[in-house]
Amino acid sequence: MLLQIQSPMDNYIIAENFALLGKLMDIHGDNSFKAKSYSSAAFTIDRLPSPLHGLPPDQIAGIRGIGSSTAKYIVEQLETGKLSLLEDYLQRTPPGVLQMLSIKGIGPKKIATIWKELEIESLGELLYACNENRLTMYKGFGEKTQLNIKEAIEFYLGAQGSYLYQQIESYAAAMDAKLKQQFGEGSHQLTGEFRRQMETINKLEWVSTAGAEQLTGFFQSNEFEPVSASQSYVSFKGKENVLLGFFCTSPELFHNTLFQTSCSEEFLLAWQQSGKWDASKPAASEDEIFKAAGMEPLPAFLREKSDTLTAGRSFGSLIQPADITGIIHSHSNWSDGVHTIEQMATAAKAQGLQFLVISDHSKTAFYANGLTEDRLIAQHQQINELNAKLAPFRIFKSIESDILNDGSLDYAPETLRTFDLVIASVHSNLKMPEEKAMMRLLNAIENPFTSILGHMTGRLLLSRNGYPVDHKKIIEACAANNVVIELNAHPRRLDMDWRWIDYALDKNVLISIDPDAHAIDGYEDCRYGVLAAQKAGLPKEKNLSSFSLSEFEAFVEDQHRKRK
Repeated sequence: MLLQIQSPMDNYIIAENFALLGKLMDIHGDNSFKAKSYSSAAFTIDRLPSPLHGLPPDQIAGIRGIGSSTAKYIVEQLETGKLSLLEDYLQRTPPGVLQMLSIKGIGPKKIATIWKELEIESLGELLYACNENRLTMYKGFGEKTQLNIKEAIEFYLGAQGSYLYQQIESYAAAMDAKLKQQFGEGSHQLTGEFRRQMETINKLEWVSTAGAEQLTGFFQSNEFEPVSASQSYVSFKGKENVLLGFFCTSPELFHNTLFQTSCSEEFLLAWQQSGKWDASKPAASEDEIFKAAGMEPLPAFLREKSDTLTAGRSFGSLIQPADITGIIHSHSNWSDGVHTIEQMATAAKAQGLQFLVISDHSKTAFYANGLTEDRLIAQHQQINELNAKLAPFRIFKSIESDILNDGSLDYAPETLRTFDLVIASVHSNLKMPEEKAMMRLLNAIENPFTSILGHMTGRLLLSRNGYPVDHKKIIEACAANNVVIELNAHPRRLDMDWRWIDYALDKNVLISIDPDAHAIDGYEDCRYGVLAAQKAGLPKEKNLSSFSLSEFEAFVEDQHRKRK
C-alpha cells in the first residue's frame, strides 16, 4: 500500500483564497464588512514571516488582523485543504463571471453591475456589450473605462488559442506574405479552416513546397516553438499564441494536397467514395480536379456538406460583398449607438448604398436606452426631415423589438403600426430550455408586425452557445408567416448559422445579411455575413439587404399588407 503524502497548505494559497472570497462576496452584494475583513486577512497572511501550518489554532486567532472567525477558516484549510465558504460562492458564480476577475480594470463592484444589471455572464458577452457602447450607460463606466475593458478582454481571449475569422484575418495575410517573401511566390497557399471561411479558426494552415527542416529553421530563428513535426506536417506557435500548421508536399502534388486540405472531412469522404478522382495523379490546378470528375469547380468555402456533390444547385449568382445595397439593422445614439441618424445615413449614402434601416432598441431594453413611445414620435419626425434632405436615399423607420417572455413584442399594435418594418429579437432571459425558446420565437414570428427575426439563437461565437431551437420549425414558421430570417453579420454572432440557410432557401425564406451596426464602421461587418452566407450558396436575389431601393419599398408594402 502506497502512502500519499500531502504537503501542508502554504500562506500564499490561504491568502489567495481569502482574497477571492472577499471579491466574490462583493460581487454577490453580501456582507460588505465581512468581505473587507477577509480581504484584510489575505493582506495580513501574505506578509506573515512564518508559516501558519506550524501554529496551534489559539495562536493563529491571536495574530493581529486575523480574529477568531477568520482563524476558524484558516484551520479548516490547513486540515482539509479547502475553504467551504469559498466553495459555496464558487458554485453560485458563473464561470464567465469568475473569468472577469482576470481582466484588468474590472473590480468586484463593476463585475456586480455587469452581471446583475446587464445580465452578462461571459467575457464574450461583455466584449460584445463594449462594442455596442452599452457599458457607458451605467454608473462608473465612462468611454475610457469601456475602451480599456475591451482591450483587456481582447488580449485575454487572444491568449486562449481560438479566434474569430475577423480577428485572425490580418495576421493570416501578414504571415502569408512573409512566407512567400521568404520561400518565393507559389511556395505557400493558405488552406484548411481559414480558406473555407469558417466562423472560428483554431489553426492557420498552409500547403507548402518548403521542406519540414527549412520551415523549422525559419520559425525557430523567429522565436516560434515547434508543436509537432513529421516529414509531411509540421506546426509551430509563437508569442501571438496562434497555431500554424504546414502540409509539406512536392510541387507536382501541390494542388492535390491543396484540394484535399481545403475540404471538410464530410465533403472529402463523399468525394473519395464517388471514385471520380485518382489522388495520386498530379493535377495542374484544383479546377482540373473538378473537370476530371465532370463537375464545375467549387470554391473551398462550398466544400462542406456531402450533398453539395449531388444537390445539382447552381452557384452562378452567389452573393458577393459588393451586392449589399442597403444597411438593415443599425442603431443610432437614440439608443445605444455612437453616431446620430444623420451621420449614419450620410455615411451609408457616401458608400453608394441606397437605403438605411434605423432599428434602435425598444423600451424594455432599458440597458440600451430603449425608446419610449414619446421618443419614437420625435425620432420618426427627425427621419422624415432627413429623408426630405437626403433623397433619393431613404431612411426606413424600424425598431429592434424585444421578444418578451411570452413571445409578444414590446409595443401595442398602434405603436408597431408606425414602423416601416419590425425586427424581433430575444435579448433577455437567454438561459431557457428549447420548449420556452420555441414558444417565444414562434409567437413572435406569428405576430403580423414581425418582418425580420433577429439573431435567431442569441449565440456569441467562442462565448455563448445560444438557446436551443428547432431550426426546421423556425424556418417553416417564417415561411408560413412571410418573415425574413436575419444573418446577423457581427463577426461574434453570424446568427443564423449558415448550415441552415439551404433549408431556408428550400422553403423560399428570404435571408437578410445585417451588420447590427452600433457605429458607422460597423457597416463593414456586412462582409463577414457575406462570407458566411457564401458557405451556404446564398444567391444575392435571396438576400433582403441586396434589394434595390424600389424592391425594398415593395417588400415594406407587402409587410404592411400582412398587418391588416
